[in-house]
Amino acid sequence: MAKIKHIAISSQDPDKTAAFYKDVLGLEEVGKVSSANADGYYLSDGNVNMAILKFKNDAVTGDAGSDYSGIHHIGFQVDDADAMDSRLKEANAHPMDEVNEALHGGMDAPRHGQGQNVETKYGGPDGVMIDISQGGWVGTGSQ
Repeated sequence: MAKIKHIAISSQDPDKTAAFYKDVLGLEEVGKVSSANADGYYLSDGNVNMAILKFKNDAVTGDAGSDYSGIHHIGFQVDDADAMDSRLKEANAHPMDEVNEALHGGMDAPRHGQGQNVETKYGGPDGVMIDISQGGWVGTGSQ
């Protein structure tokens, strides 16, 4: 069974959004990101990693666009990424090649270790991007 371990929120003001989740709900800041694709924070409750990201380009946002604010994708930690890739494709959820290429991720990319926060993105139902990882996310504990 896949486990929900990661939720990414696209925000136009990641400082303010991260402060809300830290100050009001008590999430712990476990990392920051500043890259060509996004700036923001990684927060955790010790079980689930939440990314608060301001995207810098449309290439990594899928159909949402860099001006979008709201849930961007949901990440599932899986025991076998190759098997899950097959299951997703059989369910007509295909890799988002342009997004994966922009993030240097995808099934053909070198496997990233625990906490590297680069996985494989798929198009899911209702336009929600699905993210799978065999290694997990920073702040989520073990599988």
